[in-house]
Amino acid sequence: MNIVTLLPFIVLIGAMFLMTRSAKKKQQAAAQMRNEMQPGTGIRTIGGMYATVKEVHDEAVLLEVAPGVHAVYAKNSIGAVLADDEYNRIVHGTEDDLNEDDTPVVPDDASSLTETDEPADASADSPIDLGKKDAAGTDDAEPKKTDGESDAK
Repeated sequence: MNIVTLLPFIVLIGAMFLMTRSAKKKQQAAAQMRNEMQPGTGIRTIGGMYATVKEVHDEAVLLEVAPGVHAVYAKNSIGAVLADDEYNRIVHGTEDDLNEDDTPVVPDDASSLTETDEPADASADSPIDLGKKDAAGTDDAEPKKTDGESDAK
């Protein structure tokens, strides 16, 4: 056998090895994140719900979904452990790091994007006639018949 015939198989096996290796690293990082959860931290579930961790068990986590509302979730359902400032910004709407002077001004409509400083042409404001003209250019020709009309008597 020639090495050229084996080369595609070697490349395929190498690519599969690299893909499984990176997936395994992601799984280990997620498991480590879930194991380092402490009561009182904010989390986001894989379903997109934000909650606060109350108790951590071996395979389950007790979450406070709303004040006084508790739910038990599997550890695998925790999508991300959030930093305190990020959790407060998302859940409570507090933004300590942004001042009112730093926020960009966003217009309510697109009119500010189309306005120009130079005056518009008068011809640009004239109405546009989109009606069809006859080939001869006269409008006194007999109107065309529409559905339901005929000359039969």
